[in-house]
Parts: sequence; structure tokens; C-alpha cells
Amino acid sequence: MNAVIFDFDGLIVDTETVWYKSFKEVLNNHGLELSVEQFARVIGTDDADLYSYIEKNLPSPVESVVIKDEAHKLFAVKMGEPALRDGVKDYLIEAKELGLKIGLASSSSREWVESYLKKLTIFPYFDVIRTRDNVSRVKPDPELYVKAVEALGVAVTDAFAFEDSLNGLKAARAAGLNCVVVPNSVTAHLEFTGYCLKLSSMGDIRLRHVLNLIKQKEVEQGDALERISN
Repeated sequence: MNAVIFDFDGLIVDTETVWYKSFKEVLNNHGLELSVEQFARVIGTDDADLYSYIEKNLPSPVESVVIKDEAHKLFAVKMGEPALRDGVKDYLIEAKELGLKIGLASSSSREWVESYLKKLTIFPYFDVIRTRDNVSRVKPDPELYVKAVEALGVAVTDAFAFEDSLNGLKAARAAGLNCVVVPNSVTAHLEFTGYCLKLSSMGDIRLRHVLNLIKQKEVEQGDALERISN
């Protein structure tokens, strides 16, 4: 492996749980229940499905801009000082020690992503950052990962991704990448399939061990294919 690509929201910083709590509270105030299953549909992609659900189900008509403004204000309060998820900084440090190139692929805007990376003092670790500003389609479309791999200058078979959402996993796999899934509290219930590894936390296992497990799984899959062909 020559490169690793990280998602941002929900993986590096768990903004997704805070967004869910914020929208849930705002919508409850307007008489609409928001389940975690409904919210999970927009994790890792754009918010179109969420606002479509709100528009169709609110008991009384409310402009979407009002809901958005209330949710953003509540998010700022609930988020407070952002913190990295467990193990993130250690993985970035270890990736550099191992000589891996480090990329980031996010469906959010570059301004949003960079503001957090700089505030958390991890911006210099990333060799390549690709966001919604660089593509015509966000996740689950693979374009973000395709462009990140191209910018890193590595073969897709020599890179792997970390994701927390189903939309992100779909995008990484569609781009041809092995994907390690690290769910957060609002994505833990999702039915993830097709991942290479699934971790409860990056703080539980060193990056070197992750790499070894990926290589081991690739060998096992190669052996299985050889047995089938024979």
C-alpha cells in the first residue's frame, strides 16, 4: 500500500452525530420526528433527501431555509470545540512514518473541511484534499475517490479508504478501493457490506495492523479465486 484516503465528516470529526441531534431537536419543535434511519440516508452525501422528507412531512409548512438556519445555529452550540475521533491523529502520524501518501475525500465543501483541519492542527498531514468543489457528483458516486487517487499519483490497487457511512463505502468500492469502515453512533446500525475491515474505533488497533489485515484478506481472496478457477 502506498496511500490512504480518509473521509472527513463522521470519521475524522463526528459532526454527523451532532447534525442529527440538531436536526432532530429542530424538527421536533416543528412537530416532526426524525429517525436516525431517515437521517442516515444523507450521511456522506448531499442533504437533498433530508429536505425532501421535511417538506413532505412537516405538519405545517415551514421554509426549508428556516429549518436549515435553526439547525445550523443549534449545531454550533452543540458542537462546541471540535475533537478528533479516537485514533485519528495516531493514524496520520503512523501513515507518515510508513511513507504513505495521505488523501481526503469529502462530500462537504473545501471551506468546511479545511476550517476543521486547520483548527485541529492536522491540515499539514494531507497531501491531497478533494471535496464537493472538485466534482460534479458527490458520494455515493465514486468521482471523489477517483480524483483523489489520481491526484495522489498511485494505482487504485495501492490505496485504501477509511469511511464511516454507507454512501462513503459505496463510493470507495465503486472506485475500486479497499475500504475500512469505522462507524459512528448514527451509522452503527447500518447494514455495511463489501468492506475490507470494520473497526469500532481507530484507537483500538494500530495502522500497521490494519495494513497487515488488508494484505492478509487480499491473499485469502486471491487464493479463493484461484481455487474457483481451477
